[in-house]
Amino acid sequence: MFDLDKWQEILDTMRRNKLRTGLTAFGVFWGIFMLVLLLGAGKGMENGIFKEFGATARNSLFVSGGKTSLPWQGMKPGREIKLSNTDMEAVRRSIDGVELVAPRNRLSGEYTIERGTKNGSYQVFGANGEFFVINGEELKQGRLLSPLDLAEQRKVLVMGEKVRKVLFGDEPAVGQYVRIKGVYFRVVGIFTTTQNQGRNEERAYVPFSTFQTTFNQYNQVHLLGLTTRSGLPVKDLADQVRLLLARRHQFDPADKQALNLNNNEEEVQRFQGLFLGIKLFVSVIGVLTLVAGVVGVSNIMLIIVQERTREIGVRKALGATPFSIVSMIVQESVVITALAGYLGLLAGVAVLDGIRYALEKAGGTTSYFDRPEVNLTVAISAIVLLVVAGAVAGLVPATKAANIKPIEALRAD
Repeated sequence: MFDLDKWQEILDTMRRNKLRTGLTAFGVFWGIFMLVLLLGAGKGMENGIFKEFGATARNSLFVSGGKTSLPWQGMKPGREIKLSNTDMEAVRRSIDGVELVAPRNRLSGEYTIERGTKNGSYQVFGANGEFFVINGEELKQGRLLSPLDLAEQRKVLVMGEKVRKVLFGDEPAVGQYVRIKGVYFRVVGIFTTTQNQGRNEERAYVPFSTFQTTFNQYNQVHLLGLTTRSGLPVKDLADQVRLLLARRHQFDPADKQALNLNNNEEEVQRFQGLFLGIKLFVSVIGVLTLVAGVVGVSNIMLIIVQERTREIGVRKALGATPFSIVSMIVQESVVITALAGYLGLLAGVAVLDGIRYALEKAGGTTSYFDRPEVNLTVAISAIVLLVVAGAVAGLVPATKAANIKPIEALRAD
């Protein structure tokens, strides 16, 4: 049952002891505030790192040629390994567990893409439709490259959103023509991506077969993207690819520099391990902060009970029960910790929202940090823990004081 007189007395006690109440509340406030900021910063780093991955397939492997560093069967080191269409077909045909195979070639440097009087210098690639799935570019308008585009060597093009904005502005781009090195391509799609802080939108893709014949790169594969079927680790696929290409190009399978193998699964696992360490660090700091808050509340509650021993004796002499005395002190502790914890949570969330707003205003260009946020369940659980700890901290001395005989309590200093 709600006892208005008791609550008025609790509030009056807090007003009469502003410094004590303020210090207790600040310890709880600061503990929750710092916990929220630490959790939010850790999540912001995690979001920023994985934003760089974009929608890239986690089970992907990217293969490109390198230079041999070890002699092999009488051949000297330093030979350049160049991949070809036949290598791509051999990987597709000979290695079990491969799901997608996607080549990509690139024009060296940046080339001007022209549309009427507008132009811009961008990276131009040749690829197939599967490469978008592996690399993580997401369709925004139109369509991606199709198998028929490659089979018929069509002169079509898919461009990034930033390329579209420069060349077309507010005009429709799909169905229009652009020119690259004097060759006209029809725009069939627009893609978007968050990789490389959005700079990967400054690209254009044409069908791989068209690219090879148009730009004189016949039978060359600069980069080969692969994904594994479910259940096969990418590392196993990488080992199989290395052995196959070592046989085909006559180099030592132990030569790590003969091929460049970028295992995206290992990269993701490495970052997940990093964030596990960050979460552990934040958890330890958070627990220590909460412990400091609990100790502060406990000490203050001990002082409160000691100061009010004489008052407790008067109450008991006037007929107050031990339960009413204990509940009043415990309720005071709960009010202080709950209110201060809630304010700390609000302040922490407000700061994180302010950081998010500043990042959005800056165009989201901050490297490796994006959308700091906090798990409210964890934060609220911390507040509940502090409230319970404060109640327990006040319960023990209050129970002891409530059991003292009135005459002894009245004699207390």
